[in-house]
Amino acid sequence: MTTARAIGAILGSAVGDALGAPFEFGPEGAFTERFPTPGHGGEMCGGGGWDPGEATDDTQMAVLVGESLIDHAGLELPDIFSRFRRWAAADPKDIGLQTEAVLTSEDPWDLAAAIHFQENQRAAGNGSLMRAATSAVYFAPHGRSATMAAARRIAALTHGDRAAWEGTAILHELIRVALEGHDPLTAIPETLTATHPDHRPRYATALAPDWHPDQATEFNGAVWPCLGSAVWALRTTGSYEDAVRAAIDLGGDTDTVAAVTGALAGAVYGADAIPARWTEPLHVPLPGSGGRILHAAELTALASKLASRSPERTAPRAPVRRP
Repeated sequence: MTTARAIGAILGSAVGDALGAPFEFGPEGAFTERFPTPGHGGEMCGGGGWDPGEATDDTQMAVLVGESLIDHAGLELPDIFSRFRRWAAADPKDIGLQTEAVLTSEDPWDLAAAIHFQENQRAAGNGSLMRAATSAVYFAPHGRSATMAAARRIAALTHGDRAAWEGTAILHELIRVALEGHDPLTAIPETLTATHPDHRPRYATALAPDWHPDQATEFNGAVWPCLGSAVWALRTTGSYEDAVRAAIDLGGDTDTVAAVTGALAGAVYGADAIPARWTEPLHVPLPGSGGRILHAAELTALASKLASRSPERTAPRAPVRRP
């Protein structure tokens, strides 16, 4: 794994998030309609309550995961959940309804998501997928089994539906393959063999070479079409910039689809492929963290630390209990 690819994954995800945020829930093609010629600038336009270059909850939660992994030299699930709760209590500009319900409940860290799913029977949103770039970089050196297992555990903190765990595990693995300098698209069939059999067919459909986001049966705020759309954007373009543009042009949950696309494309093409006009205005406010705001330099430093530190443990201190 090269540091440039690791930075590309984390910085690329944040850039996609900030670019897509002003277009969230808008129509297809809105980005290209406003910015028809790539490379002309102005795309970090802000809007919809977001300042130009401001990243959303997608990147904020990814940073919280990454900083926990560094501070504890490994996966400490209660600490990640505590950071999430402190962040949620600080009134972030945006937070998913399901994630908010879990984090603002009074249930313990290892039961909150499961109880929410048991009561609502709906928890297959893309909220665990959107924050995966930092943990994907951290666990990549330890191979497919370790990175997919870690992804599932982190996803389960806020999402009780195994569909969300499996989608996050797939994304972890595809980023790992890209960080090693290989084509993540060719790794999809083998990656699917490592997913839970109950969820494998649905992901096989959404990640197939001939799948198009128009074929999705759910809004792209769900985990399956979100991941499928990101893979489609990577497959049908030839650069980081074009992949992210294609993702935003799909409309709908544009910040998250672009964040996931940006993580994949950043790992494939490296940090140098991300336009400087996009990284310069990038900033990540961190509610609940004393007013801290991270910029591209801090995200780069975070990515470098995550890429260079080997986990001392890959399991939580206590098992995740289910009600």
